[in-house]
Amino acid sequence: MRQSDCLDLGNTESQSQTLEEQTPGFRDDVIRGLSKREKELHCKYLYDEKGSQLFDQICELPEYYPTRTEASIMQQNADAIGHRIGNDAVLVEYGSGSSTKTRLLLDHLDDQRAYLPVDISDEHLMRTADQLRSDYPGLDIHPIVADFTAGFDLPDEFETTPVTVYFPGSTIGNLRTDLAVDLLSEIAKQCHSGGGLLIGFDLDKCPDRLVAAYDDAAGVTAKFNLNLLSRINRELDGDFDLDQFKHVAIYSEEHSRIEIYIESQTDQIVTVGDAEFSFSEGERILTEHSHKYSIDQFESMAAQAGFAMDECWTDDENLFAVMHLSLQ
Repeated sequence: MRQSDCLDLGNTESQSQTLEEQTPGFRDDVIRGLSKREKELHCKYLYDEKGSQLFDQICELPEYYPTRTEASIMQQNADAIGHRIGNDAVLVEYGSGSSTKTRLLLDHLDDQRAYLPVDISDEHLMRTADQLRSDYPGLDIHPIVADFTAGFDLPDEFETTPVTVYFPGSTIGNLRTDLAVDLLSEIAKQCHSGGGLLIGFDLDKCPDRLVAAYDDAAGVTAKFNLNLLSRINRELDGDFDLDQFKHVAIYSEEHSRIEIYIESQTDQIVTVGDAEFSFSEGERILTEHSHKYSIDQFESMAAQAGFAMDECWTDDENLFAVMHLSLQ
């Protein structure tokens, strides 16, 4: 979301950074992406208020194993993870969403100093922060509205404090490998000496299981993906006919990743404001990809960014991994 003001929530401080200050505007990104020979739209724009709500529904679907598997890993290893993070922790969570898994951490951390959830959807973030403040009245909470892929500043009081960055949900997989290393390098700078990173990532596995997780039988992921076209219609004066587009998810063996598209079902012309775009039948817009890793691959990536693995936890089926890393 692109709201310039965040309200103070009682004794909860908030920091707002408008997305226009951090990245080119939504309109510019859409026009640029749809003008490419291979059309694309940035996945961060999937997460408006409705998109965030739909994603929360996706996380509850039977096909979507990442959320429940990561939560199970966190539950089974909460004491060990809490020990790695340590006491008096400043926890910064990237892409906090509804902060469901965060509660598993908060319940196993002693004398935590502060929690700073970071999310692109301001309404979603503020509602979640308000609920957390109610449930954890002694916790100092500083919600930050920001696109963490574009960089953001912590409140002044934490600028030199060692922090633990919590980055769940395999969101790192949405980035190309080189950009993922770049983001990990920025996280390393934010951690400061003595800080660390707790990160969840999806492990490579059977393509059929991966595709099912991103193309569920109930069609919730399709609604989530196509909601981006609704957002363009609403905010940018677009005229996408959603009935003429469909959701597509495929697995790329070459890149070890799921690729998510919106596919035109007919030859058509669409306008966004004054701009006009032609689509041929079967032409696709790339909206998201999700890389899958081996533990060795991810450890190597993190090492390029200055991190060393302390410990890694997985589930019994080796579907997902949660790794704690410290600065080298």
